[in-house]
Amino acid sequence: MVLRITREEGSRSRSTLKLEGNVVGEWAALLERECSDLLRSRGAVSLDLAAVRFVDRAGVEALERLGRVGVEIRCRPGLLACVLVAEGVSLTRLTDSAEDERP
Repeated sequence: MVLRITREEGSRSRSTLKLEGNVVGEWAALLERECSDLLRSRGAVSLDLAAVRFVDRAGVEALERLGRVGVEIRCRPGLLACVLVAEGVSLTRLTDSAEDERP
């Protein structure tokens, strides 16, 4: 069970991390540390959960804590989003890029 974290290029004031795989156990702790470092250096962090397949209890708790300190958590509608919202994680809805480009 691996979590891949990729920093996407963006603005100087906001970092976006794209997550792929599973947010579980030790990987959830690593994600929290990475986000904390970025919050200190950049001031704003967004997490893109579009490619996340599974989140365990440790992952849910980490995402909930990150949301409380101002990390934007973006997730596509679906089962993962429903579970996270039910567990109290605040989400921003991700849409398809074609949808984003409509006026």
